[in-house]
Parts: sequence; C-alpha cells; structure tokens
Amino acid sequence: MQFSERIVGHIPNRWLTRLLERAEMVKFLVVGAITFVATVVLYFGLKWTVLTDKPITANVLAVLVATILSYVLNREWSFAERGRRPRHHEAALYFTVAGIGVAINQIPLGIARYVFDLRVPHVSLVVDNVSDFVSGSIIGTLMATAFRWWAMRRFVFPDQTYTGQAPDEEIARAVERIGGAGETE
Repeated sequence: MQFSERIVGHIPNRWLTRLLERAEMVKFLVVGAITFVATVVLYFGLKWTVLTDKPITANVLAVLVATILSYVLNREWSFAERGRRPRHHEAALYFTVAGIGVAINQIPLGIARYVFDLRVPHVSLVVDNVSDFVSGSIIGTLMATAFRWWAMRRFVFPDQTYTGQAPDEEIARAVERIGGAGETE
C-alpha cells in the first residue's frame, strides 16, 4: 500500500469527497506551502548574510528560485490533468504570470520599508525582521498566490481535458479507484 493510500484511508468519505472536488486547489496550495518554505529560508538566508542592506533584492531572488521549483511541481502535479501546450509556450506563459506575481509580492514589502519606514535605523532589528516577514512573506505571498491561482488556471494551464461526465460521477470514480479508502467516519 502506498503512502498516499494509507493517508487517504484515514480520511472520512464526506471529507474525501470535498477534497477530491477541490483536488487541484489542494495540490496548488501544497506546492505553494513547499515553495513558501523555500522562499522564506532563501530570503532570510540572503538577507542575513550576502544581501544585508538589500532586502527587496533578496526577496526577489528567493521568489525567483521558488518560482522555478513551483513551475516544475505545478506542471507535473497540480495541473497535470489540464491540457498541455508546447513546453516553451507554456513556460513563457508561466514565467510571465510568475513575474507579475513577483512584482505583486514586493508591493507590501516596499510599502512597509519605504513608505512606513519599518527598517533599521528607524525601528529595532526585531521590528525590521518581523515587518519584512509579515509584509513580504505573508501579505505579499497571499496577494501573489491569489493572482497566480487565477492566472494559472485561466492562461497557463487551461482546462482542455473535459471528459463529458458530471463532476459527481468523476468524484465517484476517483473514490472507487482508491478502493473504498476513507470508509471511517
């Protein structure tokens, strides 16, 4: 039994049905969580070592590295069921959307640092880092994620695999494929 089957076996059917209805979004959010951790680790690693006086540059570099990871994971997992364009065309669209997302991600950080002056020497080092985390890593990421979710589904990975079945039938088939996993309620 695979690891995923063991996990699914512990999920009640009513929850499993809801998760399967939103499987694409759940996968997108899991990829987002993975890339969020990568972004935060890279950002603060760069900010505290190499780019100590360039936090926006550190954040842009961290987000760019995480974006490459995100492309691979989203293409191969989150949106694997959606129509595929030629790889170069899809990649160009993806990185265009991601570039807009990078810009959106920087807006709250720039406002916190340069409009509200939440940076050393105007505030303590602790306030500087907490402000950068909240504005750049939390607020900026949430704004960019909402935009990317919409744009990825609309432009990069459009749904071209319609099966002709009603969504309820597709969910029932997915639960059936799992083999009755999730029977515990």
